[in-house]
This record gives sequence, C-alpha cells and structure tokens, in this order.
Amino acid sequence: MRDIVLSAEYSVFGLENPLFDHVAAVADSVIAAVGAPKGTMNLVDYPQMRRVLGLAGQYRSIPGGSAANTVRAIACLSRAGAVPPPAYSGAVGCDPQGEEYERLLASAGVVTRLACKQQPTGCSVILVTPDRERTMFTFLGACREYTPEDLDRELLGSSRYLYLTGYMWDTENQRQAALAAGVTALRAGVRVAFDLADPYAVRRYREQYLSWIPAHVNVLFGNREEFRLLLGEGLDDGELAALAGELAPQAVMKIGAGGCLVNFFGQVSRIEGFPVRTVDTTAAGDCFAAGYLYGQLRGFSAERSARLANRLASWIVTVEGCDLERLDPAEVLRSSE
Repeated sequence: MRDIVLSAEYSVFGLENPLFDHVAAVADSVIAAVGAPKGTMNLVDYPQMRRVLGLAGQYRSIPGGSAANTVRAIACLSRAGAVPPPAYSGAVGCDPQGEEYERLLASAGVVTRLACKQQPTGCSVILVTPDRERTMFTFLGACREYTPEDLDRELLGSSRYLYLTGYMWDTENQRQAALAAGVTALRAGVRVAFDLADPYAVRRYREQYLSWIPAHVNVLFGNREEFRLLLGEGLDDGELAALAGELAPQAVMKIGAGGCLVNFFGQVSRIEGFPVRTVDTTAAGDCFAAGYLYGQLRGFSAERSARLANRLASWIVTVEGCDLERLDPAEVLRSSE
C-alpha cells in the first residue's frame, strides 16, 4: 500500500495521565521491602510515593505517562516521514513540574491541552530490577482531577485518532472524560485506539471494557495476559486474536519478544519481533502503539505497521525509561520495512 497521510489537522489525540517517570535501577530486595508484586503497576498516595522514592536511591526523571509516551514517539517518527502533529490532554499541577512537563512535550513536537489543577503534578516511580522487569508506583496527583469539561472537543474532532488507555477508568471523573471523548470521536468520525493498559485494570473493569469497546474502538491493543483476562483463560494465541477481532476491527496482541498477532478485519497475522538486549521494559507497549498508529497514518499495511510497532518497542527497551533523544527514526523505519 502506498504511503498516505490521511487528511486531518492533528494525527493522534492522546488522553491520559501526565506523569514524570522517576526511573531507578534496584536490587530485588528493594521490591521485597516495598511489598509489591514484581512487574505490576501500583497506585499509591503521596507519602507512599515518597517512601518508595527514598528506597530507590538515585533515579533519573523523564516525562512519562502511557499516552504521552505514545504521542511523543509519534512526533519523533514524524521527523523521518511527516504526519500531522499529535496532541495531548491531561491534568497537571499548577507547579513548576507541570510547567516543565508542558515545555518538554511542546519541545518534542506535541500540541498540548493540559488542565492546571491544585494537586501536585503526578509521577510514577519505576523500579527496574536486574532481570530488567519494571515495577511501577504511581501517584496520580493532579491527574485524578481531569474532568469532561477539560476536554478540548474541537481539537479532538480535528484529529485522525483518539488514543486512550484503561488507566482512565481508575477515577470516576476521568472515566466520564474518557466516555465523553469516545462519544465526541464517534460523532466526528475520529477513529479510536484503546490499550487495555494493565492486567490489574482488566480485572477491575472487565465488564465495563466489554460493554464499551465494541461500540467505540477501532484499534484495540493488549498483551497476552490482558487478552486472556478479558476473553478467557486457557485460550491459545490464535483463539485470543480471533475473539479480540470480534470486539474491534483491528486487534493487536503483544506477545513480548515473540512479536505480536494482528487481527485486521478478520485476517490474523503473526509478526515476529526483533531480538535485542533488554535494559528496561518501560514504555515498550506505549511505543508499540505509537509504531502501529504511525504506520496506519502513513497508509502502511497492518503487517508493516505491526513490524514497525515491534521495531520501535524493541528499540525503547534498550534504554532507560521512554528516552527518545537518541532514537534515529529513519533507521527504525528502514529496519522495519
């Protein structure tokens, strides 16, 4: 399929939690001391966040949040093959961290629509153990105060895709904002891409997801565990991909180093991954979504979009956090052809 940039003022409108990622390499004993299951995302309050940060010791800070990582990666890929700019909306604190977050997104080429709240800007402490697994402790802070009134419906209606994740269901006002965004997208003819986000989110909101996805979602992302929790334990990869395709026209199941399975309007393909030496798995799924959506914006086939998704995800796990500064987007695009 020839490369096409579909007509829209903005490419992807990301809606989610603006968070600073504080990334620290730690021993397994630190995870044990915190008392959280390795590899999970845990919502914490401010004192708990400060305790985990204290146990972490040295760390580096990078602008994060799942959907923000995705739109930053799309903006980065756009340097090698232009698509309209992505946009991003969420709530930050009226504090220096919120101002810095907005500055960093804007400098990356993202159009921002950030609401300013009285709570502190949120953050996620990411503890990376020697096996390269990451365990996250997220203080949502101002993120939790985002409401439907903060949504820029005009900008959303001028975008090609709305992208959001299951984390928006964690507070009622954010869930209402997500539902409002879905209705706005549907009325404006904007495609909706949705990532299941986390196994624990699927456990919490399975019935809500199953009710909402078929009527709103065009592209559904998830990993093997998330799809099993959503669709049924004991199913093999092919069965999961087939059932996921009954929920959305495009369903993409990530299977780690093995790559992914894509159900594109009923046609299932398995796309092999790219072997790399993993440093940190933070943002692998976020960049995977960025690669796939960027490919669709360019008019790539589903298979080529999935190869690009695999390639970008394999690159980001070779660095700490979602640090895109050293990414060569032209090389990533060439190596995924």
